[in-house]
Order: sequence, then structure tokens, then C-alpha cells
Amino acid sequence: MKRTAIVYSPRYLVHDTGPSHPESPRRLKVIMEEINRGQLLRHEECSLVKPRYASLKELELVHNPEYISFVRKLSESGGGILDEETETIASPGSFRTAQLAAGGALKAVEQVMSGNFWNAFVLARPPGHHADSSHAFGFCIFNNVALAAQHLRKRFGLNRILILDLDSHHGNGTQEIFYDTNEVLYVSLHEDPSEFPQTGFIDEIGEKQGLGFTVNIPFPFRTGDPSYWKAVKTIVVPIARQYKPEFILISAGFDGYYRDIIGELSLSAQIFLRVFQAFLNLADYACEGRMVATLEGGYCLRFLRKIVPAIIGQMAGLNIKVHGKRPILDPSTERKAEKVIEKVRKIQSGFWEL
Repeated sequence: MKRTAIVYSPRYLVHDTGPSHPESPRRLKVIMEEINRGQLLRHEECSLVKPRYASLKELELVHNPEYISFVRKLSESGGGILDEETETIASPGSFRTAQLAAGGALKAVEQVMSGNFWNAFVLARPPGHHADSSHAFGFCIFNNVALAAQHLRKRFGLNRILILDLDSHHGNGTQEIFYDTNEVLYVSLHEDPSEFPQTGFIDEIGEKQGLGFTVNIPFPFRTGDPSYWKAVKTIVVPIARQYKPEFILISAGFDGYYRDIIGELSLSAQIFLRVFQAFLNLADYACEGRMVATLEGGYCLRFLRKIVPAIIGQMAGLNIKVHGKRPILDPSTERKAEKVIEKVRKIQSGFWEL
């Protein structure tokens, strides 16, 4: 068994968002340039895997048929605006590319469940975690990670799936899709969602059978590594270990980096590597290493070029170092972040031992 699959296709570059849009094909181009320049694909533990297209029936595991049809017709008629507020765009090739992005996530979990790989990283676009059952939003068309979770439930019969969302913006779509089930535990660490996407507050904890299976940790703007790591160590990991997931999915957003042009956190490169290692350790403990990460946000190209190959290398058991400066943090912001962590601990202690 090889360790890590890198799911990628040049077809992901066809989704055309326009010359000045931050979610551009350049994001994947710079990552693949670095992967090809480095040692990853020459190492026996890594392999490039071609994605497949998700069928319409598979898209319906998460999305309404009417919404799928709307995206398809808009794209095939020349493209247009899917959501004006968040500049979510469909170009003539976007529907098929979004199908391939969704299918890439499905292919990744199939490869891991079949025992061909321990884990996988899906280098796909458009991203997915803002897309809900019937709307495009926040650059996202189909919810790749949610489709992967549903695939694990329906095809493989799993009933304890953990989704860890590291994007600096709350994954409103993923939360909505699984808000009333205990078969998916959704945990999100993100910036203050008051302006966008206006979901992901501390008291959003699920409902019905899903009560206690949504965990939101909304940090003040410009929160840095110490508070972020404290939340992972004292809330995320303890809850996840108690849940004992059968599979771990990660919405891997990198816009929390302090130089990102959209995100409003102040995280260093080092914290991403530290957090991913904690999740790899968790996967080893709970589910025989079964883990799939899908690319979400992250718009600083110089950072994406370095951090994503390093994370993939880490998943493959390689030691690829990333050097970078740590931002200067505001002590008052860190104190506010500490208060958020304590509030989350208090609420979640009603469901988990913390």
C-alpha cells in the first residue's frame, strides 16, 4: 500500500473566474509546479491519481436536482453569475469542472477505503465548503467534502465521519448539510463570521439527532498561532478522540495565513504543519490513518506554492520544511481569543468531556 494519493487533473484549470478573481487557476498551477520541481512524485510513497466525474445521481447525494440543473444550463449557455454577493462565477466549462472536483473527492475516499492508499489530498477547484444543498456561494459550486462524506455513508456504510474545516471562513454549506445528523461531526476553526458568511457562531451546535455534533470556534480577526493551537489541543482533538471517527475529512483552507489577501487571521506557516500532524496522529489513533483533505481557500500564491506540497509530504511521511516569518500579534486579540475558547469549552462540555 502506498501512503498518499495526490488527486489532480489539468482539467481543474478550465473553470475560468476571470483575470482578477482571487480563486484563479494560478492557485493550482503554482502548487503543481512546486510538486513537479520537488521530490514528491519521485518518492515511492506518493502517486498522482486522476479524478473521475461525479455522476448527476452522486451530486444529488447533497444537492437538489433543480440546483444541479441550473448550474449546468447556465454553464452550457455560456456562463454567468451564480452568486453576485460573493462573486461566484460559472464559465462555459465550469459545470464539468465542478463535476470533476466533486468526483475527485469521491475518487480519493474510494482509493483510501479500497486500501490502495492511507490518505489523499485532492487538488481540485472550484472549492466547495460554502455551497449548500441549493446555492452556490463563496466561490464554491458543489460541496466536495460533503459529497465525500455522503459517499462514505451511502456506499461504504460508515456512520462516524469527522469533517475538520481549517478554512479561515466558516463552511456554512457543510454545516447546513449535516446539521441534524450524528453520523457526521463537523468542527470548524474560523475567523469572526459576523460579516461573512454570517454562520458559524459558538451557539450553532446542531439540532435533532445532530445536537452536539457541530463545533464552531470563531476567532477574533488577527488571532495567531498560540490561541489557534490551544483550541486544537484542548477542544478539537479531545472531542475527535471521543467521537472515534471511522474516517477523517479535512476542508483544507490556507487563507488563515497572515499574508493572505482575503483571510483575516494571523497564522504562520508552522501552525498549519503542526495542526496537520495532530490530525494525522488522530487518524492513526482512530481510523487506521484514513484521511482525505480537499483544497478550499488560500489566495497567497507564494504561500500556497510552499505549504501545500509540504503538507502532502507530511501526509506521506516525508519531512519537507517550510520557513517563514511569524507575524507580530496583538496581546489584546489573543486575550479575546482565549475568551472565545473558554466559551466554546463551556458549551461543548455539555456534550463532550473537556
